[in-house]
Amino acid sequence: MHGYFLPVEVRHRVEKMRAVVTRVSSASVRIGERTCGEIGTGLLVLLGVGHEDSRETAQRLADKITQLRIFEDEWGKMNLSLAEAGGAILVVSQFTLYGNCKKGRRPDFLAAARPETAIPLYEQFIAICREKGFSVETGQFGADMKVTSVNDGPVTLVLDTDLL
Repeated sequence: MHGYFLPVEVRHRVEKMRAVVTRVSSASVRIGERTCGEIGTGLLVLLGVGHEDSRETAQRLADKITQLRIFEDEWGKMNLSLAEAGGAILVVSQFTLYGNCKKGRRPDFLAAARPETAIPLYEQFIAICREKGFSVETGQFGADMKVTSVNDGPVTLVLDTDLL
């Protein structure tokens, strides 16, 4: 019977900043006919912001993502960081990462932060990555975007700051 119950730390988990990180050989984001962000080798980061997020959360997530060793070395092993691979970052806001599909067929997004909270933290995450010396391209918060990527590997990771 205990298998039906989640551990206390999971049941009472506070939603934090969430990212889906994909190693790409190229990625771009378009709004209408305009390309607003484009990279070659690097990371496509779909970024969601939760209610309890802060500058510290953005800093922790940026540190983790930029230091991940998920690029292949000369022996084909994932030993290189983004900096060692000479890669860039494309960051796209993605509130739907907080979609709750538990009830009904239409997800709710109540766990996602409202724009007045999410936009400054999205921008802080981008600024932190740039401060670290990375070339960072972006989508446009709240816009209807078309994201194209060529996944490399494929390597895709889901990161929640409350689990880092």
